Amino acid sequence: MKKLSFLDKLKKEKNLELVEMSEDISKSYLIKSEKCSQVAKLAFNAGIYENAVSEAYYSIYNTVTALFYKCGIKCENHSAAVILVKHLFNLDDLHKIFFEFKKDRIDNQYYTPVINNEPITKEKCEERLKTAQRFNVELRSYMEKITLEDISRIRENFKTLK
Repeated sequence: MKKLSFLDKLKKEKNLELVEMSEDISKSYLIKSEKCSQVAKLAFNAGIYENAVSEAYYSIYNTVTALFYKCGIKCENHSAAVILVKHLFNLDDLHKIFFEFKKDRIDNQYYTPVINNEPITKEKCEERLKTAQRFNVELRSYMEKITLEDISRIRENFKTLK
């Protein structure tokens, strides 16, 4: 349970905590997510594929953050956000996508390719953008269906994460 002790550490540092539920903050993150999707498309159309994938990741991350604020969860750590999607929300398929995108974003943002060697092809980038779009649609759909009872249960489960 190493991952859960990591979450406990973040809780103690106040980087992961229960806060007041906020539809306004949630909606703001959805707007931010849409802007990231638009920038990803612009980067793709300009042939800047690694930046397109990074922006697609941030569109996903912002949609996840919107879900968290809808439920009254503040999470200031990307790795923790990935863990929570699985362990708190039980969204296994979306967790896998989120995990893959986080890895892609790190690879594309922090590591440079060999000269004249693109780190991602146009086709792979296009597939990643479609996957990010599908992720966001599915998570938004989940958010629309979530009930106050669900949120209450999620918040109770959050308290037991260590």
